[in-house]
Amino acid sequence: MLFPFHLQIRDEETGYNKNLFCIPKHYEEDLERVFIPHGLILDRTERLARDIMQDMGSHHIVALCVLKGGYKFFADLLDRIKALNQNGDKSVPITVDFVRIKSYCNDSPTEEISIVGEELSTLSGKDIIETGRTMKALLSKLKDNEPKMVKVVSLLIKRTHRSPGYRPDYIGFEIPDKFVVGYALDYNEYFRDLNVSTYIIYKCINYR
Repeated sequence: MLFPFHLQIRDEETGYNKNLFCIPKHYEEDLERVFIPHGLILDRTERLARDIMQDMGSHHIVALCVLKGGYKFFADLLDRIKALNQNGDKSVPITVDFVRIKSYCNDSPTEEISIVGEELSTLSGKDIIETGRTMKALLSKLKDNEPKMVKVVSLLIKRTHRSPGYRPDYIGFEIPDKFVVGYALDYNEYFRDLNVSTYIIYKCINYR
């Protein structure tokens, strides 16, 4: 079986000294290391945008963002797709929609996954590029509306025995089984505002 191309971060990778980066004062004591620098994320996102544009041809794309954890990656990915649309030899029409999925409590997955309040029937017959962490319930819902094609983009996947074996169509980074925050990923709604890098969580006492 062929897997999507991606950057693999090894289990022994420890990241970077946080003092080399700009971290908000109110988070300095709660973070251990910088795991993936922001520039590396943006470079990888640009390549994903190129791959998507090459694969999608001239089809109309509905870009569906999974809130809340996907919004930063989603915005940066769309910016790069729009730049390719403006400057490339071909362009594709893109519309944007959002869906919210709640599946985490603190740093542990919950038993219940809920899709909140979005109208998915408008996706019928469309090609969809989707970004986010929790796919199983959403893909089931999308199939009910008979989209022409669904492609999933994920910035991060984890090497973990808890994985059901699902692999997105486009992957930014494969990382060890560590709980990371920043770049819109949160712990109890905190740390989403760390937009410079993705960080390993260190202490969470103040955020429970």
